[in-house]
Amino acid sequence: MNIGVILDNKVLIAVLTGWLLAQALKIPTEYLRSRRWMWAMFFAAGGMPSSHSALLVSGTLAVGLYQGFDNPLFGIAVAITMIVVHDAAGVRRQAGMHAERINLLFEELLKGHMWDENELKEVIGHTPLEVVGGILLGFLVAITQWLLWP
Repeated sequence: MNIGVILDNKVLIAVLTGWLLAQALKIPTEYLRSRRWMWAMFFAAGGMPSSHSALLVSGTLAVGLYQGFDNPLFGIAVAITMIVVHDAAGVRRQAGMHAERINLLFEELLKGHMWDENELKEVIGHTPLEVVGGILLGFLVAITQWLLWP
């Protein structure tokens, strides 16, 4: 496979850029929130901005800008983006809230007993603000790329 062909795929570059920037931005935004540098946030689910939203919005808008907004691929991309963004803010957020409550219940029931190895993952979804941050970043990535690389 020729690497030049992959690098010419402008939609793929927008998607990867949106994801990479969103993951990288989680580190300073987490520092602003907690006053601690948490480098592992680069690989974390959850956090500000939503990398799921940034990735899909940048890709969807790139499909529209490069292939045309009347292209059926743009319609499919919009549908997938809507599902993932809804899931990031809705279902996954609720699952994280449930995990938080269950962990609290275990903590109260098992005072003094170490339980961290079986603790449920609490940060698996996004707040609405984190999703909006991802959406805005996705728009910014795709439009900037399109202006610089039409």
